[in-house]
Amino acid sequence: MAKLHFTANIQRHVECPSADVRGDDVRAVLEHFFENNPLARSYILDDQASVRKHITIFVDGQAIRDRLRLSDRVTSTSTIYVFQALSGG
Repeated sequence: MAKLHFTANIQRHVECPSADVRGDDVRAVLEHFFENNPLARSYILDDQASVRKHITIFVDGQAIRDRLRLSDRVTSTSTIYVFQALSGG
């Protein structure tokens, strides 16, 4: 199972404990996690089920490429981090 972690700045807004989650791609991992945490789903994904503009997801140290379908591959040994991206000047 992949290890899924949410940064502290996200957890200030919605409870997202780290978890071991099954799935072959980012979409599957997140959907399995959201089954028990629907509030986190609305914070991380928009109404089109894509990653929100100010959220960034890394798999094994690399930013995901597919922010729309979340089709980036995940293995059973992957580590996934979900960050609230910073913007501004």
